[in-house]
Amino acid sequence: MSAGASAAVSGRRVARDRRRASVRRFGRSFARSRSGMAGVAILAFFALVAITAPLLFPRSMLEVTQATGDSFEPPSLTFPLGTDDTGRSVLALVAWGARVSLTVGLAATVIAMVIGTAVGIASGHYRGVFGGTLDRVTDWFLVIPYLPLAIVLATVLGKSMLNIIIVIGVTSWPATARLIRAQTLAIEGRPYLERARALGGGHVHQMTKHVLPNVMPLVLANTTLAVSLSILAETTLSFLGLSDPLTVSWGSILEEGFASGAISQGAWWVLAPPGLCVVLVVLSFNLVGRAVESILDPRGEGE
Repeated sequence: MSAGASAAVSGRRVARDRRRASVRRFGRSFARSRSGMAGVAILAFFALVAITAPLLFPRSMLEVTQATGDSFEPPSLTFPLGTDDTGRSVLALVAWGARVSLTVGLAATVIAMVIGTAVGIASGHYRGVFGGTLDRVTDWFLVIPYLPLAIVLATVLGKSMLNIIIVIGVTSWPATARLIRAQTLAIEGRPYLERARALGGGHVHQMTKHVLPNVMPLVLANTTLAVSLSILAETTLSFLGLSDPLTVSWGSILEEGFASGAISQGAWWVLAPPGLCVVLVVLSFNLVGRAVESILDPRGEGE
């Protein structure tokens, strides 16, 4: 092996060791964050519920024709969270709803993060018409009220879980793009970017090899916060009746409860469990996000 090849291998090994050491430091710091660990514990519980829902509650329990309880039956040993207006177990509905709400929230966040990161890096890296156009498009999305835009898109695309994911993903990326663009502008003036340009590195090389690794901590911290917003958006759209009527989510449970007169009937057990689940999941993602943000804070002002 030549000296140049040996040096390249050695350099990659050093970089790999540094990344591993960085991950270990992050893990130790996160483990010391009580709020972050509390958020992880709550998320782990809901993830376990979502995974085991088909095992604990057969899908037939979601069918109105297979309901075994009375309408708005209060909590009991048979139905720990009571029943809805059709006699279905609210506990079964909430467990199955966790699968849809978490899936939509995570999938929509991935779409939003990919679009926001790509647009943010490109608008901060490129100058001239292309970069300015991306910046103006971002501003345009930020100016338009989010909820009306999401409602219009969901109405146009139709009622399905995939469409809800797409709607939330393509309407919630601008804030991420603006954040990443600001970070990209700060990175663009650093010496290693100037060296890369002087050595003939192209735009794609600069953005993927130098800019993207340096904005990834910010992307990861923002992702955990964005998931909670996506889950809230899914709940809102489902509550407005824009989700797939054949799927059960926490938002659709709330929508059906209000439509069936659960409030007038005093059936609080139909509305409280899904609402509390939304609050706990949103809170847990925020706790994890704040912990990650605190650890990655370059000023060292973490918990």
